[in-house]
Amino acid sequence: MTNITLSAAPSTTSGNHEAARVGWSDHSTFRSWGTVLGLARAAALATAITVPAALAQEVPWRPDRGDGTYVNPVLFADYSDPDVVRVGGDYYLVSSSFGNVPGLPVLHSRDLVNWTIVGHALARLPSPGVDRPQHGKGVWAPSIRHHGGRLWIYWGDPDAGLYVTSAERAEGPWEPAHLVKPALGLIDACPLWDDDGRMYVVHAWAKSRAGFNAVLTVLELSPDGRSVIGEGRNVFEGGTKHFTIEGPKLYKRDGWYWIFAPAGGVKTGWQVALRSRSVYGPYEDRIVLAQGRTAVNGPHQGAWVDAPDGSDWFLHFQDRGAYGRVVHLQPMRWKDGWPVMGADPDGDGTGEPVASSRKPTAGEPPREPQTSEEFDGPAPGLQWQWQSNPDPSWWSIAGGVLRLSSVPAAARGGTLWAAGHLLLQKLPAPAFVATTLVRPESLREGEEAGLVVMGRDYAALVVSPRGDGVHLALRVCPKADASGAEAEAAARAVGSGPIELRVDVAEGAICRFSARSGGGAFEPIGEAFTAREGLWIGAKVGVFARAPHRATTTGLALVDWFRVERAEPRRSR
Repeated sequence: MTNITLSAAPSTTSGNHEAARVGWSDHSTFRSWGTVLGLARAAALATAITVPAALAQEVPWRPDRGDGTYVNPVLFADYSDPDVVRVGGDYYLVSSSFGNVPGLPVLHSRDLVNWTIVGHALARLPSPGVDRPQHGKGVWAPSIRHHGGRLWIYWGDPDAGLYVTSAERAEGPWEPAHLVKPALGLIDACPLWDDDGRMYVVHAWAKSRAGFNAVLTVLELSPDGRSVIGEGRNVFEGGTKHFTIEGPKLYKRDGWYWIFAPAGGVKTGWQVALRSRSVYGPYEDRIVLAQGRTAVNGPHQGAWVDAPDGSDWFLHFQDRGAYGRVVHLQPMRWKDGWPVMGADPDGDGTGEPVASSRKPTAGEPPREPQTSEEFDGPAPGLQWQWQSNPDPSWWSIAGGVLRLSSVPAAARGGTLWAAGHLLLQKLPAPAFVATTLVRPESLREGEEAGLVVMGRDYAALVVSPRGDGVHLALRVCPKADASGAEAEAAARAVGSGPIELRVDVAEGAICRFSARSGGGAFEPIGEAFTAREGLWIGAKVGVFARAPHRATTTGLALVDWFRVERAEPRRSR
C-alpha cells in the first residue's frame, strides 16, 4: 500500500524516548539566534528526565487499560490536526503547533495508544514577526511521511506558504525549514510519492487570507520535493455538501488515489473520503465517520495508518474546548471499496467513534507524554513551549533549578497575552493537579513570578516582593484576546521563603488556585476560574516571570520543579 505500509529505517526510537530533549537545541536554526547552549551542551540534551517515583503512578490520563485494550482519547491533550506514519514497528505523530515554539512536536509510539514526545522539527518559527506572540498563526495541519530513508514533514503557514523539513531520525536533527511555495492562505499540506516517481502535494485554503475556502488543490513538486512544477489544479470543491472541507491527506491504494479530509467545521464536522483513478480527479465522495449517536463531536481530521499485522486504523481529533483537540483512535476496515471507521451499527457505511477497542499491537507497556519536570537537565523538557520565538536570555538551568528572567511587559498594563516568555505545556487530562515550587528571593520589587493557566481568558497565581514583604496574588484577565484588562482578584502577604503554587483543574476546566509555604496545608485563594481555549489551541499551564514595562534592570525567579498529578477522585472511564 503506497505511503501506508512503510519499510523500516534506522532509528533509536525503540529505546527510552522519555530521555530525549533534542527538540530545544539540535537544529542548525537554533544555533543562529545566539544560543546559550554550545555544541557540547546540545549533545548533552539526551540527559534523562528524573521524576519522583511516586509520581510515576499518578499520571493524569492513561488510555492503556493493561489488558490488551484501550479507551479513547488516546491523547487527552491538544495535539490538533494529527498525522501519523509507520516506519517498521514505530509510529510517529505530528500535529499543529501554530505560534508556539519549539514547533512541530514529534511523538512516538509502538502501538498507536502509548505515546511520548521525542522532539520538535522546528526550533524556531521561520515566519517573520514571530519574535512576539502570533496567536493562531504559524504551523497549520502538518503531514509526516517516510521516503528515501528519511522522514518528511510538510505544512502550510497561512501567511507565508508551503514549507518542508526533513530528518533521518524523528529525534533530529531536522533540516532548516524550506519554503517550497510562497502563497497567502495555503494550509494543510500533505505529500504523495507516486509509483512512477512523480511527487504531489494536496492542500487546502484559509478563507481569512485567500478569500475562499472549501477547495482542495493538488500541486506537482520536483523529485526532491523542494520546488513546484507548473500550476496547481483544484481537484475538489466542497460546496454546501461538504462546506469548510480542509485538512486533506493524500494516499494511494490498489490503483486508487484517496484524499481523506474533514468537512463541516471544527466542532461539529464529519470525515470525508474521496477517491479517483487520477490524482487530479474527478473524485467520488462519501462520509465515512460522523458523531452518530455518540458524545464525540466533530470526529474528523487525522491519519490513516496500518499496523504490522495489516489492520487499518484512523486517528482523529475531537474539539474539547479549553482542553483543545484531543486525539481518538478508531479501528478501520474496508467495505465495498470504501473505508469504514469506528463502529457502523446500522451498516450504512458511515462509522461513528468507539469508546474502546483492542490495541493495534499487544504487549507494549503504558507510556504518556511528558508532563512533570524536575529541571535536572541542561534544558527544559520536550513538553514545554514558549508563546513566541524565544530569546536565550529568558531562561537558564543551574543546579537543578530553572532560572526565569523577569522580562519587561510589552506595554504599560500589558497582559500575558502579548508576552512571549511564558513557558507552557498542554492540559494533560480532564482533571489534574499542577504544583510548582517558586523561590522569590531574586525578584526585584515590582516584579512577579508564578503559575498561569493561559488562554483567551487567563488566571495567574503570582508572588511579588513589595516594600512590606512578599505578597501572593491571583490575577485574572477575561477576554485577553480582545484587549481585556488584568485585575487582582485576591491577595495576601506570605513569607519570603520558597512557596508552592498549585492549581486543581476539575472537569469542565474549572481551576482552583492555592498555595503553601513552610510545609503547611495548601490554602485556597480567590474564586474558581474557568479556563478558555486559546486561538486554535487549548488552554495551557506553566510558569513565568515579568517586570514592569521599560524596566532596565531586572531580577529572576527560581523554579525548583513543576509536577503534574492525577486529580482525586478520578473520573470513571
